[in-house]
Amino acid sequence: MAESTTVSNTANLLKYMQLDQKGKVLAEYIWIDGSNGVRSKTKTLDKAVKSADELSEWNFDGSSCGQAPGDNSDVYLRPVAIFPDPFRGGENILVMCETWDHDGSPNKFNYRHEAARLMDAHAQHEPWFGLEQEYTLFGPDGWPYGWPKNGFPAPQGPYYCGVGTNKVYCRDVVEAHYKACLYAGIKISGINAEVMPSQWEFQVGPCEGIELGDHLWMARFLLKRVAEEFGIVITIDPKPIKGDWNGTGLHTNVSTKEMREDGGMKAIEAMMSKLEKRNTEHIEVYGEGNRDRMTGEHETANIDRFTWGVANRGASVRVPRQCAAAGKGYFEDRRPASNADPYQITGIMMETVSDPASLLAAEYKICSVRANIQKPQLTKPPQMFGGVEGETFDPAKKAEGK
Repeated sequence: MAESTTVSNTANLLKYMQLDQKGKVLAEYIWIDGSNGVRSKTKTLDKAVKSADELSEWNFDGSSCGQAPGDNSDVYLRPVAIFPDPFRGGENILVMCETWDHDGSPNKFNYRHEAARLMDAHAQHEPWFGLEQEYTLFGPDGWPYGWPKNGFPAPQGPYYCGVGTNKVYCRDVVEAHYKACLYAGIKISGINAEVMPSQWEFQVGPCEGIELGDHLWMARFLLKRVAEEFGIVITIDPKPIKGDWNGTGLHTNVSTKEMREDGGMKAIEAMMSKLEKRNTEHIEVYGEGNRDRMTGEHETANIDRFTWGVANRGASVRVPRQCAAAGKGYFEDRRPASNADPYQITGIMMETVSDPASLLAAEYKICSVRANIQKPQLTKPPQMFGGVEGETFDPAKKAEGK
């Protein structure tokens, strides 16, 4: 493992981390900067707090974060959620913040504000979200950790959910991050090694409404913060290595009240027609560099053509086979890139869910597929995450009579 560039002597650090804070509490204010990264700084509080409402606003130099010009650089931090701090322990906290300009308007990189407005406006749909965050671990030399210097490992195949030397890399970083998330109260629901070596995934959710974005961004912060201590560089670039290697995504699982009820498959089918009509709009907020990833290969769809199918990882949207069989549940949007903003994803998803202008769901039925599936006896909607390969449904081909 590479040496940490932020912790020079862990044993010495621990002596000071155990000192009495004399009743004071440390609050780490965290925000999203102008380059889709996370920044943070620490404030001392006189007492412990139970909610973000008890915390005061703060400010920072927006010109140094790509969020404001130098001659008007103050940007303000408004606390929106708090989490226990796994690094400092005790009553110390991590604080998720929105960024606001001096005139009282949301900063141009504050996507949370609009997403929260959309969640409130369409709360009757009771949306649940689950996101699958893929990422790649690099060494300080700028090459995936564990890969041969100036070379490549064996082709993809044995690495997905792999076990053993030369199958997985940096498991200690992944496990440390998992435990840090659990301590912080983040709704992390699982981890697994991914298809490309040194590529991993963690899942967050199901969460209701705006909570998903808060939890995913905090999990991203914790991942980078944990990786500091191992001397590892985290990248969420959607195509970190060119060539015959999988990219990294942020697969988005979506379920509304209508989709979870008996007969909810009709609501899912109706949503497919809405998503097909707004494919370009969704792609615009689904991450920078996504075209390099969404080539129609390596378990992706063509970025310019919307398709959906039951249990198909080569489609734009996958409906899990269990959901199709049960006639209700959720769908997985496989288009978002790993660097997409979860507030933008969930915000536009609520816009699309609530769009009344759509083609009749009957035009997009998958009854012919479901007819050959034995319907299981379920007492609740199928659980988010998981599935197998299957058939693709292409609206464009249907329109052509194919």
